[in-house]
Amino acid sequence: MKQVIFAVGALVLVVTAFAFRRPESSVTLEKKGGINWITWEQMMEKSKKQKRKVVVDVYTDWCGWCKRMDATTFSDDCLANYINQNYYAVKFDAEQKQDIVFKEKTYKFVKNGMRGYHELAAEITRGQLSFPTVVFLDEKIEVIQSIPGYRDAKEFETIATYFGRNEYLKTPWETYQKNYKPLPKN
Repeated sequence: MKQVIFAVGALVLVVTAFAFRRPESSVTLEKKGGINWITWEQMMEKSKKQKRKVVVDVYTDWCGWCKRMDATTFSDDCLANYINQNYYAVKFDAEQKQDIVFKEKTYKFVKNGMRGYHELAAEITRGQLSFPTVVFLDEKIEVIQSIPGYRDAKEFETIATYFGRNEYLKTPWETYQKNYKPLPKN
């Protein structure tokens, strides 16, 4: 009898673990807040048809500050509307196992101790893997800037408009930041 109870308990644990595990790569990511998040592969396909800047949220499943940014910053309606209108928004798990081919190079997961990292995450953050990190890319999918750390909605809006409006090409950040007028609330 004890063996039957043990077997049933083990089966329940295995089924539960598989039910709640995160997929390695999903075809479409769920909408978090108001931002229309897509995968790297989806962004590459969309970029072939329509060029746009890209904002990449480089995160990990275990990162508390990443979850806080999802719950606060990225769910701000005004910011979400601006991102959706001006960028492709990519959620990028820095520990994903799926290979990605980008610019004729295959980027892979690299095991490092108990965890590891994805080579493309290291590439676009210029080797500065901390979480969260948001990376802004231009229309040619070239890195403009990677910005590590949690940012609230107001600060992130200032940064997103700086790159989205191409102010980074002509205005020093300190000047832009000092003179920034927030987006009108809907």
